[in-house]
Amino acid sequence: MEELKKKKELVYKGGGEERIKAQHDKGKLTARERLSLLFDGNTFQEFMGFATTKATEFGLDKNKVYGDGVVTGWGKVEGRTVFAYAQDFISLGGTLGEVHANKIARVYELALKTGAPVVGINDSGGARIQEGAVALEGYGAVFKMNVMASGVIPQITIMAGPAAGGAVYSPALTDFIIMIKGDAYYMFVTGPEITKVALGEEVSYQDLGGAIVHSTKSGVIHFMAENEQDAINITKKLLSYLPSNNMEEPPYIDTGDAADRDVSGANDIIPTDPVKPYSMRELIYRTVDNGEFMEVHKYWANNMIIGFARIGGNVVGIVANNPEEFGGAIDVDAADKAARFIRFCDAFNIPLISLVDTPGYVPGTEQEYKGIIRHGAKMLYAFAEATVPKITVILRKSYGGAHIAMSIKSLGADLVYAWPNAEIAVTGPEGAVRILYKRDLQKMSNPEDYIKQKIEEYRRLFANPYWAAEKGLIDDVIEPKDTRRIIYSALEMLKNKREYRYPKKHGNIPL
Repeated sequence: MEELKKKKELVYKGGGEERIKAQHDKGKLTARERLSLLFDGNTFQEFMGFATTKATEFGLDKNKVYGDGVVTGWGKVEGRTVFAYAQDFISLGGTLGEVHANKIARVYELALKTGAPVVGINDSGGARIQEGAVALEGYGAVFKMNVMASGVIPQITIMAGPAAGGAVYSPALTDFIIMIKGDAYYMFVTGPEITKVALGEEVSYQDLGGAIVHSTKSGVIHFMAENEQDAINITKKLLSYLPSNNMEEPPYIDTGDAADRDVSGANDIIPTDPVKPYSMRELIYRTVDNGEFMEVHKYWANNMIIGFARIGGNVVGIVANNPEEFGGAIDVDAADKAARFIRFCDAFNIPLISLVDTPGYVPGTEQEYKGIIRHGAKMLYAFAEATVPKITVILRKSYGGAHIAMSIKSLGADLVYAWPNAEIAVTGPEGAVRILYKRDLQKMSNPEDYIKQKIEEYRRLFANPYWAAEKGLIDDVIEPKDTRRIIYSALEMLKNKREYRYPKKHGNIPL
């Protein structure tokens, strides 16, 4: 028993008191301290704590450390079983070797068998150089488990330290990345030193791979945290919206917010001027339970808004255009942002609500050269592939290919509603008139009055939802204040929806 206690103490201390102090001096917590914040009190059960490296090169046989740089186990998060690993920077720099990788793979094996989410806390010096190519094989094993678990159990990564090279790709293969702001936290494939040598380009660690860069420019991370406690809080909140696995429904919570209430101020929120912006986020807050909306990718591709909420206690995924950015037009990043979110919701049985106000795709050579055709197709693919309940509400403009991309009946939407001021057409009024009456306009010396007249005629035809409703393209035209009640009613009706696809190994989304 004394020997057991001594060995357990060595396991818990990891690299020792000096390294623990060094970690604290950086303003960072140790792996076990992070896990204690994540899990409910006294529920975390560690396994493979005595594991050590098998390698003998470069003195590793004389410096074996229990745990091999990663703490692994399971416990309860708000009463639900969750598996986790936390790389331990105070033990061998949290570097990944063969045993380290095997421990992470073991987390995934047990999580997949039991149908429980995995939370990874990354804080590592990267591949363990002393183990050579064996360490790279370890990364491969972890990446494979990330892929095998994709769409089966939710995977969340907290970036709580540095990550470079191969270390960045396991987080990238998971569903959500939460990254902490600060000099001690960064991730990139190639660091500033090699960037300078290879390209002559000087850049700081933060400007190359900090949380602000990845949340605003690259779109690599989904949530930016102020500190480690904030990162844990975001993780817990995110888990509260997610089922434990793809065979379960998302967790229902009685929020106390009446499902049949009016959406306050909705009748007045959209300006009468069809090009004037308004706050889509404000509309979402007023529509969902208690104004609680967990926005994903809040600072990237701001012309598209995505995130989780509840309506009548039921979890929903919201995909909405943002008229305050590009007028709500869709570009390559917005399409990518929406497509991946749609596929996640579909994998985990979360109904999709589309709130539409878009004039089309962002035009111009920049977007065409970046592949707006290919990227826009991802969104079409994602909505058409999804079998969860899909409800669309057209609020104002819904033009062209973007109209289709936001989920319409022919693409598989179950129900499509429109507000009374909805405009549904192939293109906007002025563009349509200049195309339809091109020959007439060429003959006129002063065609402006004629253009205005034809624009008004076009607006009378398409600047309302009734033409589309008469053709059966819209299920109903609704008052804005009734939007919440109608969405809730539709969700209740679609609760037992079953939809099947042709047997296949997998589709070929236009990546």
